[in-house]
Amino acid sequence: MTSLVKKFFLATALAAVPFAVATSASADGERYVLVSHAPDSDSWWNTIKNALALAGEQMDVTVEYRNPPTGDLADMARIIDQAAASNPDGIITTLSDPDVLSGSIRAAVDAGIDVIIMNSGTPEQAREVGALMYVGQPEYDAGFAAGLRAKGDGIGSFLCVNHYISSPSSTERCQGFADGLGIELGNQMIDSGQDPSEIKNRVLAYLNTNPETDAILTLGPTSADPTLLALEENGMAGDIYFGTFDLGDDIVKGIKDGVINWGIDQQPFLQAYLPVVVMTNYHRYGVLPGNNINSGPGFVTADGLEKVEQFAGEYR
Repeated sequence: MTSLVKKFFLATALAAVPFAVATSASADGERYVLVSHAPDSDSWWNTIKNALALAGEQMDVTVEYRNPPTGDLADMARIIDQAAASNPDGIITTLSDPDVLSGSIRAAVDAGIDVIIMNSGTPEQAREVGALMYVGQPEYDAGFAAGLRAKGDGIGSFLCVNHYISSPSSTERCQGFADGLGIELGNQMIDSGQDPSEIKNRVLAYLNTNPETDAILTLGPTSADPTLLALEENGMAGDIYFGTFDLGDDIVKGIKDGVINWGIDQQPFLQAYLPVVVMTNYHRYGVLPGNNINSGPGFVTADGLEKVEQFAGEYR
C-alpha cells in the first residue's frame, strides 16, 4: 500500500494530465473482497451481490463475494483470514459479532489492508478494529425508530421473530424495538431458526399461547415470508400489526396487500456499492469521506412502492 502522502501527489499529478491518461488509472488491477456473515440460503443478500458486481464493473476493478455457507461466524473469521492472505487492495466486511470477528479484521488492518465495515456493526466498532469507515444501518437505532413508530400507532406488545439469534446485531433490532415502545423485551423475542417450516410453526405456537399480542416484528425475508404463511393459516393476516426489516418480493406484496404495515429499508445496494466506490477513489486519488455513511433506516409503506416493487430482490 502506498502512503496517503504518495497518494495525494499521485492524485495531484493525475489532475494535471489529459483525461485519457487519468482514465488509465481504472486499469490498475485493484481487487476488493466482500465477506458477509450470510448463509447461502438467505436470498436478501442477492441485492448485495448485484450491487457489488455493478460497482466493480463501473469502477473497473475486480470484486469477489465470500461467505460462510451455513452462516457460521467462526467460519466467517477464517474466510476473512484467507481473504487477507490473498493480499487484496481492500476488504469490505460485516461485523455481526465483534467478539468473533474483530481479531481477524484487526489482523488484516495490521497487514496493511484497508477495511470498510458494512451492513452490521456500528461506526464505533468500525473505529475500534481500525476500519476506514462504516457504511450501513445502525441496528439498534433502526429498531428504536421502528418502536417509536409502532408506539405512535398504539402498539403495546409484540413478537420479534429472530431468525439469526447468534448474531448480536439481530438482537439489537428486537431490543431497540422494545425500547422504542418503552417496554421490556423479555420473552417477546423467539429464536425461530432459519428453516421456513419451523419458523411458521414457532410463530403459530407463540400466537396461540399469547393471543393478545399486538404486533409482529420480523428481521428480513427469511423470517417474514414464513410468518406471512403463519398469519394466513391462523386467520390473522391483515388483522395484526406487522412490521419487518428489509425487503423482498413477498414482503413488498404483503405491504401492497395491506398485510404488512411497513418495511424498514436499509438500502443494501448502497452498503455494497458505496464501499467499492469509496475504496477505489481512496486508493487512486487519496480522497475519503470524513464521516460514516448511514444507508438507513427508511420506512417503505404502500404509498411509495413503485420503484421498490420494480427492483425488489434485485437492487432494493
